[in-house]
Amino acid sequence: MAATGEGGGKEELKTHFITREGTYRLMPLSEYSKPTRVPYNGQTNTPVKVSFIDVDDGSGSPDRICFNVGRELYFYVYKGVRKAADLTKPIDKRVYKGTFPTCHDFNEMLISSESVRLLVGFTAGQVQLIDPIKKELSKLFNEERLIDKTKVTCIKWIPGSTNQFLVSHVSGRMYVYSEELPCGPTSPHYQPFKEGDCFAVYTCKARSTRNPLYRWVIGSGAINEFAFSPCAKYLAIVGQDGYLRVFNYDSMDLLGSMKSYFGGLLCVCWSPDGKYIVTGGEDDLVTVWSFHEKRVICRGQGHKSWVSAVAFDPYTTTLETCDSTVEEESVKKTENKNGSNNTVLANGIYPHSNPNTHDTRKPTQVVNSSSANSVITCYRFGSIGHDTMLCLWDLTEDIIKLPCGRLRSSVVASNPTPAYSSNTIPRCNSGNTKTNSVVNDVSVIDGHAYAIGNSTVSTTNKFATLSLGDRRENSEKKEHKRNFSLVSRSSDKSQTLKVSTLRPQPDNAMKLLGTHSCPRLTEAPLLEPLVCKKISVDRLTSLVFREECLVTACQEGLVYTWARPGYVGLTQQHTVVSENL
Repeated sequence: MAATGEGGGKEELKTHFITREGTYRLMPLSEYSKPTRVPYNGQTNTPVKVSFIDVDDGSGSPDRICFNVGRELYFYVYKGVRKAADLTKPIDKRVYKGTFPTCHDFNEMLISSESVRLLVGFTAGQVQLIDPIKKELSKLFNEERLIDKTKVTCIKWIPGSTNQFLVSHVSGRMYVYSEELPCGPTSPHYQPFKEGDCFAVYTCKARSTRNPLYRWVIGSGAINEFAFSPCAKYLAIVGQDGYLRVFNYDSMDLLGSMKSYFGGLLCVCWSPDGKYIVTGGEDDLVTVWSFHEKRVICRGQGHKSWVSAVAFDPYTTTLETCDSTVEEESVKKTENKNGSNNTVLANGIYPHSNPNTHDTRKPTQVVNSSSANSVITCYRFGSIGHDTMLCLWDLTEDIIKLPCGRLRSSVVASNPTPAYSSNTIPRCNSGNTKTNSVVNDVSVIDGHAYAIGNSTVSTTNKFATLSLGDRRENSEKKEHKRNFSLVSRSSDKSQTLKVSTLRPQPDNAMKLLGTHSCPRLTEAPLLEPLVCKKISVDRLTSLVFREECLVTACQEGLVYTWARPGYVGLTQQHTVVSENL
C-alpha cells in the first residue's frame, strides 16, 4: 500500500513495526468496516470511534465491538487476531437520519451474554440508550434539544454507576443524566450549586427531579474530551481553550490545570496508576502532566499535525518492587494536599449525589499499584493524529525525575544507552547541548506550527530517546495544513454565561507561559517516539490497547487490528490446527 506524501510522491503505508518487545503486525483478516466499502465522501467531520465490551458468554469470542461510520452504527462479534472478521453478520446495525453518531460507551456494570447497555451521542445534541443484543431498549435524552443544541463530543457512564452518565458538548457544558429520570417538556432552569476558577456547577430547578441532575460549565469553547481516573475519583477535562483541568468529581473541587503550548487540547488519558495524564491537541505535541506534582513532566514531538487520540498501554508497563509503606504514605500526603473533604473507602468510592434522587452506583474497587508491593518504572503510551501517523512512546524514570524549568541546552550529554535486555529497563538519553531552534515561542504563539523530522535511532537503541536538541538542520519546516478540528469552535449564544469568571482572559493564558503549567519549549524535556509510522491514508481517530493487540480506526471507516509480538505465531498455529480438523 502507498499514500501520497506532502511532496507529491508515494509514501509507503506500514503493515508492521518493531519495538523493543518484538514486532507488531497488521492482521488483514481482522479488519472491521462497513460490509459494503465505499470511499469516504467527507460530508461530515464526525470521527470514527471504537468501543469494546466483554460479555463473557463462555464462547471463544466473548468480545463485542461497536464503531460508527457516517450515519451508521455497527455492533459485531470481535474475534481478535485468531479468527477472520465476518462483516456479513453484524449483531446490530443502525442507520440514523438527520444526525450523525459521534461517540459511544458501554455500561460495564450491567453486562450479560444476552444484554448490554450502550450510550450513543449525536451531532444534534441528543443521547440514545440502546441494547444492541436484545434490541428492545431504546431511550432518548435531550430529544427535543431543550437541554443543549450542540454536538456531543464525549459520553461516559460514571464509573461504578448503573444508571448515571456524563455527557459533554461543543457548547462547553457537561451534563449529568440519570437513566431513570425524564428530561421534561420545557427547557430546564438552573440554580447555582458551586463556583470556582473558570468553572461553575448548577442543579436543575424544578418541582420534581428531572434531567439533567447537574450542569457543569467549564472554561471557554468546546469540551473536547474527558476521562475518569483509574480510581474513579478524579475527572480530567480538555477543551478548545487549550486547558487541561482536573477535578475531584465527588466534591467538585478543581485540583489542578495545565495549558497547551498552542491551540486547543483534543484528547486526554490517565496512566494505569493515576499518577500521570497525557494530552494531545492542535500544537502537534503530546504533553505528560504529573497529577501529584501539578507540573508538566515532558512533551513528545513526533506528529506533523493535530493529535486526535492518546492512550496508555497497561500491558507493556515495567514494574519494580518497592517499599509499600513508603508508597502508601506518599499517597496519603498527596490526598491531604488536594484538600478533598470526601472519604474514599478501601473497597469503593462515594459519588456526589443529588438530594432529590437516589443513585444506584455500586462501589468500584480502587486499583493501587502499591497494594501489590510494586511501582511502575516505565510507562508505554500511544498517540495517533490527523497526519495518519501512529506514535508509541516510553516514559521512563529518567524523564520523570528531571527538574522542571531547566533549559534543555544546559543539560550535559550522557553516554550512549546500552542495548535493551530482559534484565534492564531502557533509559532515555540526555542528547547534547545544542539548542533546538526549529520551533520557538514566538512563531508558535503567532499561530505557526512546523513539522519536525525524527532523528535517526540505531537498531541497538529501539526505545524512546530524550532529545535535547541536535535535530537535523535539513528537517522539514513546512507549516502543516490545518485540518478541521474534531469539534466546532462555535458555542450556543442563547446560553451565554452571566458569570464573567468562567471566561479566562488571554492575558492570563500568556502569563502561564514559562510556568509549571505551560513551560517554554526550551524548558521542558522533549520526548521522541519509540515508533512513528504512517499506517493509514486518512486521519486516525481512535486508539485502543488490548491484551493481544492494539486497535486503530481512521476517518475512512476502517478498524485495524495490530497483533502484538508472539500472537501472530499463535494465530498461524491455530489456523493450521483448524484446517487439520
